[in-house]
Amino acid sequence: MPTALITGASAGIGQELAKCFATDHHSVILVARRKQKLQQLAYDLREIHGVQAHVFDVDLGKPGAAKELYDKVKEADLEVDFLVNNAGIGQNGKFHELDADQMSTMINLNITALTELTRYFLPEMIERNKGRILNVGSTAGFQAGPHMAVYYATKAYVYSFTEALTEELKGTKITITNLAPGATASEFQSRAEMDNSMLFALGAMTSEAVAKAGYKGMMKGKDLVIPGLKNKLIPISANILPRKVIRKITHRANKDK
Repeated sequence: MPTALITGASAGIGQELAKCFATDHHSVILVARRKQKLQQLAYDLREIHGVQAHVFDVDLGKPGAAKELYDKVKEADLEVDFLVNNAGIGQNGKFHELDADQMSTMINLNITALTELTRYFLPEMIERNKGRILNVGSTAGFQAGPHMAVYYATKAYVYSFTEALTEELKGTKITITNLAPGATASEFQSRAEMDNSMLFALGAMTSEAVAKAGYKGMMKGKDLVIPGLKNKLIPISANILPRKVIRKITHRANKDK
């Protein structure tokens, strides 16, 4: 069976992506901090779909964690055919008031781990001339995000990074896809303290719907997947309206109602 490594697999979009792979009879490598949740998901996927499910409880928000994970995968003699860089967190509030340690963890998780895991596993895909990578970004990556300045900047990195590798990988049988959802119902908004924000008050897609769109787009080799009509309008608006107008709208959306 082809094998998919999914980070942030204990809940939300990551968990639903794991189900997508298992439904299509792919083995999965589940990665997150919460071992018990991963073990329960692994058990369910084995019982329901009859696939192999491996669990690695690694905190990718810590420096050096991506290399630790890569080494564990190699020690287990596992080959990764699909890499899903889904793990990520947000942080809502005025930049100068945010916890600096949490900010560093977010950058490590949203940018550093994603970049390093891609660097570790991509050469093996190139050597085999097959493989797919899915980077979970956000519509936040298309504009600046006052009140979530660093989070939006990390997702802009994911967008730019994925787009660049798309061009580098032309001529190979390897694809890289940026999944850019908008507001999505998951643990994210609670952890980012956004439950009362205007952004989520306007409605959110389910994690299942986002994951299915991302999975389908990845398997088709698309370079960008934006689930939902409303979300598709965001990059269009960002290209049409003045940036100062966009950032005022975004600022209002990110603050509490």
